[in-house]
Amino acid sequence: MSAKDDVTIAFYAEQATAYTTRGQVAQKRRLDQFLSHIAPGGAILELGCGAGQDSEYMLASGFDVTPTDGTPEIAHAAARRLGRPVDVLLFEAIDAVGIYDGVWANACLLHVPRTDLPAVIGRIHRALKPGGVFHASFKAGEAEGRDQFGRYYNYPSAGWLEQAYRPGPWESVAIEAAKGGGYDNKPTDWLFILARKAGH
Repeated sequence: MSAKDDVTIAFYAEQATAYTTRGQVAQKRRLDQFLSHIAPGGAILELGCGAGQDSEYMLASGFDVTPTDGTPEIAHAAARRLGRPVDVLLFEAIDAVGIYDGVWANACLLHVPRTDLPAVIGRIHRALKPGGVFHASFKAGEAEGRDQFGRYYNYPSAGWLEQAYRPGPWESVAIEAAKGGGYDNKPTDWLFILARKAGH
């Protein structure tokens, strides 16, 4: 099974302009927390970069960022914003081994089918250097489903996510719950995860 949902990909392709011109701003507090674990100039892979605002912030902070997105139309929009190429990368195609100091996957792995998420997390673990850090965020819930736009979400609980991270080994996996919103402008319960790969 592919670690993507074709209906979800089609939504982002069709809505690429609207989705990437909403005036998104970088989540500076969470980005700064993430970046504090990475040496200056460290190599970072961003998955699901969307409009490119987070890569823009990390690049401006002096890090060596590789922005990617799974939807070509969105990758092209981010490339225009960033003034650099943005690779089209699906999660199941992550094949790097030990080359990144950090992986930033904000609000994107939440679309990976539950059955495939542990394997994707394993690919990200493999892509990190020993001691590398990995940020991801998910819309919390108890059962997978679709939103009003037809987008698939895995809607995990904190306990379910802890099990999904078992492919490790991770030195640490910290999960924080917080209230927020999203593209649908509805109140949303979020889970934010910061994991560190074992070894230095």
